[in-house]
Amino acid sequence: MDMHVHDRRRFLALAAAAASAPLLTACGAGFGGDDKKNDGSAAADVTGSFDWKREKGTTVKALLNKHPYTDALIADLKTFTEKTGIKVEYDVFPEDNYFDKLTVDLSSGRASYDVFMLGAYMVWQYGPPGWLEDLGPWMRNSSATGDEWDRADFFPNLLQADQWSLKAGAPLGQGGQYALPWGWETNVVAYNTEVFKKLGLKPAESFEELREVASVIKRKAPGAGFDGMYGIAVRGSRSWATIHPGFMTMYARNGLKDFTVTDGKLEPAMNTPEAIAFTQDWAGMVKQGGPPSWTSYTWYQCSSDLGAKKAGMLFDADTAAYFQAVKGASPASGKIAFHPGPKGPDGSLATNMWIWSLGMNAKSKKKSAAWLFLQWATGKEHLRKGAITYNHIDPVRKSISQDGAYKDKMRHLEGFIDTFETVVGQTKIQFTPQAQFFDATTSWASALQEIYGGKNAKSVLNGLASDLAAKVS
Repeated sequence: MDMHVHDRRRFLALAAAAASAPLLTACGAGFGGDDKKNDGSAAADVTGSFDWKREKGTTVKALLNKHPYTDALIADLKTFTEKTGIKVEYDVFPEDNYFDKLTVDLSSGRASYDVFMLGAYMVWQYGPPGWLEDLGPWMRNSSATGDEWDRADFFPNLLQADQWSLKAGAPLGQGGQYALPWGWETNVVAYNTEVFKKLGLKPAESFEELREVASVIKRKAPGAGFDGMYGIAVRGSRSWATIHPGFMTMYARNGLKDFTVTDGKLEPAMNTPEAIAFTQDWAGMVKQGGPPSWTSYTWYQCSSDLGAKKAGMLFDADTAAYFQAVKGASPASGKIAFHPGPKGPDGSLATNMWIWSLGMNAKSKKKSAAWLFLQWATGKEHLRKGAITYNHIDPVRKSISQDGAYKDKMRHLEGFIDTFETVVGQTKIQFTPQAQFFDATTSWASALQEIYGGKNAKSVLNGLASDLAAKVS
């Protein structure tokens, strides 16, 4: 589960207050070769042969969000300290106020924390003011980074998601590496095999089929012994987090864009005729097959309803279904299967993702030790242990995704591995990078609620596009 904050307003206000902070130029535009001339980066100070013990006796401070990935990390910290002699002190905050805490700390310039968790979208907010260390020079320096880290082992689309030039509208995968992928979620369909079997249904291969299946379940499931079951759980609260999982995935599979970029200028594209038609259809699907109180739905309600046999399908993060599907976790466990979800009209399985990443404070006084921590936390040894022993279940590394012990662990979940392998190559951040992301997507969620409530889709989306054009210009 992406476990995001519920209310972005304070986050946005805090970030806006820091907008006047000096802009740092991105260092380096690629990962080629061994480069110790690193444009003033502290990485250049690390010389000689690579040594895990080079910062023995140092203490680094980490700010972490309450999450299963965090649980796996904390349980294994002793291994890191034994390997490096570096002590890690950490604070863990619940999702409700985690990003508020991080934003305040970064904007203050105090560097209370050397390393921290962040979502890839946060690079668009935290990168331009100069709060994030460019990790590219560290990655390129063989004195700072051991061969075993093996950056080629990361799924390339995940590394690229945290790499940006800091220019609004510029594609990801260019410029500085402002965070490292640590754990991620792809957005797919999970469904209750029991109700599908009873009603003679098959997983939807098109959006039209998805709408029909959702409607059939809501109409027929209660009479087939599934009291109170509706068709499909998708997010609906007035939050940016409503847009990015199922909605943005299906939107992208239909070849639709949030913004277009012309001569470096962002232009909202949520109100093209095709986008209007899709949004109307999505709202219609929820109306006919979704939960009664949809406008309050976060990932938590969606996930819980699948587990409680209230929802026949879930279109959201695969992890949101995973934690209901594992043995004994919920009334529906053992009866949940995974499917890539509907293809677009041209067969597209373009999929949006959330990536929990790890970053370094640009103001940290302990960057060499912090880099050793980041290197270990995103390394093969720890991530393999996290995937097999704990619940770090969507591997950011190719080797772990193919590891026999990992596959054995996941094999009892019907369709999970096949679904992961089907969509991983087409999964990326489908949004256009820009600093107004949270504000824009929250407004988009509000527009979706209005259309669901019966307002004219064209009128609502034209209004949204007009408002956003003024904000992102």
